[in-house]
Amino acid sequence: MNLRQLEAFRATMRSGSITEAAEMMHISQPSVSRLIADLERSVGFALFLRTGRGLTATVEAKTFYQGVEGMFAGVGKLRELAESIRTTSGGVISIGTIQSIATIELPKAVNTLYQRHKDIRFMIQSRNTPAILDAVQMHQFDLGIVGRQPPYEGVEVLFQTTAPYVCLIPEDHPLAGQSGVVDLAELAEDEEFVTFGGAFPDEMMAMDSALSHNLQRRSRISATNMPVAASMVRETGVLAIADPFSAEQAVLMGGVVFRPIKQRLQYHVSLITPGRDRLSRPALELAEILAAQLSERVASVSRFGDRG
Repeated sequence: MNLRQLEAFRATMRSGSITEAAEMMHISQPSVSRLIADLERSVGFALFLRTGRGLTATVEAKTFYQGVEGMFAGVGKLRELAESIRTTSGGVISIGTIQSIATIELPKAVNTLYQRHKDIRFMIQSRNTPAILDAVQMHQFDLGIVGRQPPYEGVEVLFQTTAPYVCLIPEDHPLAGQSGVVDLAELAEDEEFVTFGGAFPDEMMAMDSALSHNLQRRSRISATNMPVAASMVRETGVLAIADPFSAEQAVLMGGVVFRPIKQRLQYHVSLITPGRDRLSRPALELAEILAAQLSERVASVSRFGDRG
């Protein structure tokens, strides 16, 4: 037996007529008769007695009908549950993010979803890329925002992009009042730069090793993350190479500006998950919102560099 046969039986029991059952199901009378006949062969007993004036349900059919109605009541509840799952945004979305996205872009995306769905909760943690990758692999985060060039092991990438690095400059520095791109090779001859852990993340930046060496040679300040580096730029007057997301944060805090760089140094940002099939609809929605924001921001910075 199958669901369609049971639907035909149920409609016939409710209406008492093959004709009305056909109208209820929007199919032909012969189709209903065939479904009833197929069901009778399947269950092994007659369901209706054919009389000159119509149909009469057998005793067996009346007993069987009680079970069929119970089954359809269950199907109705399943449909209600599916609709609730489809339309309800409740639940928790856990997110691990790198610092560069944590202050501006992620809050914007979260707020969009926060305003749309009043019963959703967010758990947000700021970590470095290796820690986020580990946590996503262990299913501790629904979504991870990382800043390292793929590929990544054991996760699914929902979105990835690259953005050009910029040069972070104190607002009272002579370079701040000029326009156009800055050449790091030239600046390395006279300017000091903040490094990261005593070096530059060459793999992330795709920086020429000779240029990296020259910049490190003139560096007296090392910072472990970009917000600290930006603070050093603001207070000491040295320069720093920053991703555009962190640079925007620094500018909003005041005291610094940024300019595009001649060298094509690329900052990688990816949105990862343990698996798309494990995400709730709101989590997927958040991923789409954030991806659109990041794409728009990268396009804006790229246009800024082209104008320079």
